[in-house]
Amino acid sequence: MPNTSDSPAEHPTGDPNYLVGLDLNGRRVVVIGGGTVAQRRLGLLIASGADVHVISREVTPAVEGMATSGQLAVTLRAYADGDLDGAWYAIACTDEPETNAAVAAEAERRRIFCVRADIARLGTAVTPATARYDGLTLGVLASGQHRRSAAVRTALLEALQSGVVTDDSTPVVPGVALVGGGPGDPDLITVRGRRLLARANLVVADRLAPPELLAELGPDVEVIDAAKIPYGRAMAQEAINTALVEGAKAGKFVVRLKGGDPYVFGRGYEEVEACLDAGIPVTVVPGITSPISVPAAAGIPVTHRGVTHEFVVVSGHVAPDHPDSLVDWPALARLRGTLVLMMAVERIEQFATALLDGGRPADTPATVIQEGTLRTQRVLRADLATVAERVRAEGIRPPAIVVIGPTAGFSADVNLPTG
Repeated sequence: MPNTSDSPAEHPTGDPNYLVGLDLNGRRVVVIGGGTVAQRRLGLLIASGADVHVISREVTPAVEGMATSGQLAVTLRAYADGDLDGAWYAIACTDEPETNAAVAAEAERRRIFCVRADIARLGTAVTPATARYDGLTLGVLASGQHRRSAAVRTALLEALQSGVVTDDSTPVVPGVALVGGGPGDPDLITVRGRRLLARANLVVADRLAPPELLAELGPDVEVIDAAKIPYGRAMAQEAINTALVEGAKAGKFVVRLKGGDPYVFGRGYEEVEACLDAGIPVTVVPGITSPISVPAAAGIPVTHRGVTHEFVVVSGHVAPDHPDSLVDWPALARLRGTLVLMMAVERIEQFATALLDGGRPADTPATVIQEGTLRTQRVLRADLATVAERVRAEGIRPPAIVVIGPTAGFSADVNLPTG
């Protein structure tokens, strides 16, 4: 019988529920109710491989979509006694207490463990606050104190993600990981990137890699500054490649920490080739790339329905008329979508002129975001005819992203046009 007592004296110390992992793969699970409460639980059931059957008078669009894609079965009608026939597990999550009670009663008769979502203590099972991380499943119960269990679950997950708590006692295998650190805010590195960084013996860091992440490293971790200052001091790419290879050959796990994404104007593949040529195993961890995330931080979408159907990302490290340029500037000028320029501040006059000469309207919105996603972020809004003059007048400096096109005129505090 379920434990229905409200008296703390009748409960054993701690949570009265026995936490266990159920193998539901291929086994029938019946969910009575198709609203948002059910929707929140269905994802993990589907991920477990359960044969999920939802019975409800109506379901949310998301649940309908799960059924349409074949992830579960839906029967649109009210619950009837006998619906739990053949089930291994049941969830009662309608907004009708009497229906939930009837489901729990049928489950009791059939000896099927049942979660009652409205009054947890009246069921025979309780759903813990859960999270999945790199092959682990975390579950936390707190005697029905759902906010507490969720808070502890989240704290444990964040500790694992950040490397504060390690889940792997195996020795680190020598090798190299190219990790994209994101656009600048240390919270925007990927979960996997942060985990690998926490296991590094040697970190080779770019200037644009979030410096706060380096402060989290242990005192025994060696850090090599591989900064490339625009038009200033820089560590040669060959020296960076050598540092990666020699570090790994010395038995270290080396993280090459970059800003943004390693493969978006980050010379990442050159470093991969150097490692592979030397027989060094290498892993690439994508990062949140600045050409999309930095405009987003300024309230600018690089695409918008009915406004632009394409966006182009261009490196501005050489001028339009430079013999090494691979960019077709007249073709870019004819496009109607969004143009994102990286490393373009020093030559903004030349890029703006090339686009104007190619036919891009002078009143095309142009926004420049300096140090995007950081607390020092600056946003300069202009148009194609005036952007170069404004950049110089206001002292905009690298790192900065230039966004040109209709959406460059958008911001988070204005009404966006609809398509």
